[in-house]
Amino acid sequence: MIDFPADESGRRSSSALGRHVVADALRVADPAAADAALAEKDWRRGYLRHFRALVSAGLSDGYDIAEAGLASVHSRMPVEITEPSQPFETLTVDGDAERETEVVLPYRGELLRGPALQRQLDAWVAGGVVEQSCADAVRDVAANPDWLDLSDQRLVVLGAGAEMGPLPAVLTWGGTVVGIDLPRVWDRVAAVPSAGRLITPQRPGRPAGADLLTELGAVAHWLAGLEGRLILGNYVYAPGAAYARLSVAVDALATHLRARRDDVALAFLATPTDVFAVPPTAVELSRSRFERRSRLARTTGALSAGRLLQPNYPGEAVNDSLVPQQGPNYALAKRIQRWRASVTRRDGVVSFAVAPPTRTRSVTSNRLLAAAYAGAHLFDVEIFEPATANRLMALLLVHQIRKPRSSAPAAWQDEAVSAVHGGLWTTAYHPRTALGLAAVRGLVKR
Repeated sequence: MIDFPADESGRRSSSALGRHVVADALRVADPAAADAALAEKDWRRGYLRHFRALVSAGLSDGYDIAEAGLASVHSRMPVEITEPSQPFETLTVDGDAERETEVVLPYRGELLRGPALQRQLDAWVAGGVVEQSCADAVRDVAANPDWLDLSDQRLVVLGAGAEMGPLPAVLTWGGTVVGIDLPRVWDRVAAVPSAGRLITPQRPGRPAGADLLTELGAVAHWLAGLEGRLILGNYVYAPGAAYARLSVAVDALATHLRARRDDVALAFLATPTDVFAVPPTAVELSRSRFERRSRLARTTGALSAGRLLQPNYPGEAVNDSLVPQQGPNYALAKRIQRWRASVTRRDGVVSFAVAPPTRTRSVTSNRLLAAAYAGAHLFDVEIFEPATANRLMALLLVHQIRKPRSSAPAAWQDEAVSAVHGGLWTTAYHPRTALGLAAVRGLVKR
């Protein structure tokens, strides 16, 4: 079982792990910020500024922070991957649906292709919903539809049942997917229409699937023996502290496989509700929108004592869209993934892109977030439906695997490529100072 380290009294605390990992990561770039993180008494409420500091301190490089953060994670929470006493068997399911051979994007009740898709990409760029590099990548894939067939790869989808995962799209395109999720999810995964091949681990006498927290060694052994180039995709999610544990487990798995095979690429989706350094064009659009804000918005901001409708970029070009309701365990889990993507791109192939704010089940189960998403359009933020988001991100995965790029001089520059931030980077206001107002409007609308 993978669990948090115990202190002298035997107590296991995710907050203690997060505080020390963030401090260790900051230590290499900003010792004062590291000390501030260690001194934070209420981590569950105070973590926000320290996760922002991880980005601010790494603007000139960032790779050193990523390396230090990962080293801290695995020294404080070591994961031992051992040979299993009972290896997994392999279940293979071949689909019989017709293969999709062109780029098609479901969007608001339509199937966008050709000129209609091009117009929507242009509209998203003009509206500050996606970065230009995202539109360019989708157009590149549309011009090379043969790239869609990933049957020459073995895409490992950890979290096969995830709404944001690429499993449905890649199977539609005729690819080979290695789907891993909890056995109770298997029926939902197996029901996905497929023109490709689905492979999964299975224990005799139970549904297919595996638990990464209790069967990591068996999963590692099984994946190491698969033929063909692996793309290890991290799409796992769990509520609360379990998410941080899962993220550590998957990172250990990635490290283990890359040490034993020279053909392992990695794939990640970043959450838009995080902290990112952003390109100048995003900052310029945001600031121009703030200058053109309405008289009501000016009055509201002035009368709120700095709590409402404050500028998105009052200083450095860092977008802070962290949502307190998601908590420090969620922030740590996603930051571990970002750090691994940054470090790996220097010597390997990585697919990484910021995914859009999306109405997934995990998000809409939170009443405040669901309401805020319903009112987000008032602040030039577009919330995506899962069908659009997962297909769009699958297209970006294809592009980054078919046309891999080397690392940039600073880690944040790689993270901004092909970002689908939904407008969180370009909205006029700091997201947390508009969240409450969006939620009020959303509640009324609902």
